Order: sequence, then C-alpha cells, then structure tokens
Amino acid sequence: MEKKTPVKIFDIVIILLAVGLTVFSTIAVYITPAKTVQISIEGPNQQKWIYPLDAEETVRVKGILGEDTVIRIHNNEAWVESSPCGNQTCVGMGRVNSRGSWVACLPNNVYFVIEGSNDDGDQLDATVW
Repeated sequence: MEKKTPVKIFDIVIILLAVGLTVFSTIAVYITPAKTVQISIEGPNQQKWIYPLDAEETVRVKGILGEDTVIRIHNNEAWVESSPCGNQTCVGMGRVNSRGSWVACLPNNVYFVIEGSNDDGDQLDATVW
C-alpha cells in the first residue's frame, strides 16, 4: 500500500510564490510601459532626463554652446521650442509623439527621443513617404 504524504504549509507557500512569479512575469512582458521622452546631453558632461510624454513640462537643457535648448512637452507631444544654434533645424523638426521619433540640436549636443509603447500599432508615419 502507498503511503500518502500530507501537504505541508511550506509546499503551499512555494506553490503560491511560483504562481505569483508567473503572473508578475506575464504582466511585465506583455504590458508595455507608457511613452516617455528621454532627453540627453552628449559629450564629456553627458546627462539624461526622462519625462512621461503626458507631462506638462518645459525643460531647459544647457548644452555645449553655453545656452539653453528649450524642450516643451505638452498634450502628448514633444518639440524644441527654442535653441541657441544658428540654423534652427531642431526647432523646424516640429512636434513628435510616436515611439522612435527623435529631435537633435547637434550644435548644442542636445537630443531627445520618444520611447515606450505605440498606441497606433507601429504604423508608418508620413515621414516615410
């Protein structure tokens, strides 16, 4: 005859931990984070800041030209509002809001990129055409 082994409290704890870890891992893998704006200064004084794209922020970043590049985050969009560079290409790039979109002020070494999930299903945007 077989002898049945009773379930002990430690067995139950291990099973609950395994189930909890499985649920947590599933949520972490399949639920992507909200979009963020990652602002960077490149070069010897490299720095990074991260803001949610749904924030209402005006960020002043002092670049290598010694003056501020002003980055505006508003209404789920980000853009360079003003910059000390001569050609103003970064200002002319306009507002961005999809993952992978970026704007750089190369003369001032200031850069930002949109990271996180895309609500629009990673569709192509008008810049491809």
